[in-house]
Amino acid sequence: MAECTGPLTSPVGDPEAVAHDVVMAHIALFHSILGRRSVEHLAVERWRRAGHEAVAVDLFDGATAAGIDDGFALIDRIGWDTVVDNGRRGLADMPDETVLAGLSMGTGVVCELLPERPGTAGILLLHAFPELPAGVTTGLRAQVHVAEPDEFARSGQLPSLRQAAEDADMAMEIFRYQGAGHFYIDRDLPDYDPEATELTWRRMLTFLDGS
Repeated sequence: MAECTGPLTSPVGDPEAVAHDVVMAHIALFHSILGRRSVEHLAVERWRRAGHEAVAVDLFDGATAAGIDDGFALIDRIGWDTVVDNGRRGLADMPDETVLAGLSMGTGVVCELLPERPGTAGILLLHAFPELPAGVTTGLRAQVHVAEPDEFARSGQLPSLRQAAEDADMAMEIFRYQGAGHFYIDRDLPDYDPEATELTWRRMLTFLDGS
């Protein structure tokens, strides 16, 4: 299991160029507590430009939130079980090996659905340190991308995440982005950090090339 932190650096090259030897992945993206917004649609577009198949699953039945408090109110109204069921329905026509990706709250949906999908090729977890479920497939590949510091993904959660990954013999990479905000890949929010965003994208595309 790899863990990286420190100054941000960006390799040279176009992360969205489709190479002839890229193995196409299928990706299902689960949105944050703010609902399915432009950040999810843009992510799907970037993955597709890189030669992958991707969808952004709507967990809130079209609703969006203006802020985190509104998002929690939405979950209370919709119900967590319904949120997870919406995620499950979004995967109904997806291949068994579909990569599951989550933004903040969406990482929780990934972990709820993961035990039902033993063929999952990998998971991408952004803006959160979720609790991994029991019964994770041995050798599952994973990447975690989180700001440092992040009030919603505290360093004190890392030991249990690392231990769970080791117990499951997962191939997990953990990346921290110093000085970035919680939702640092969302260009519509004050947290946005373009340098951290581009480095995250390069790392995710490299990960998907091996899925």
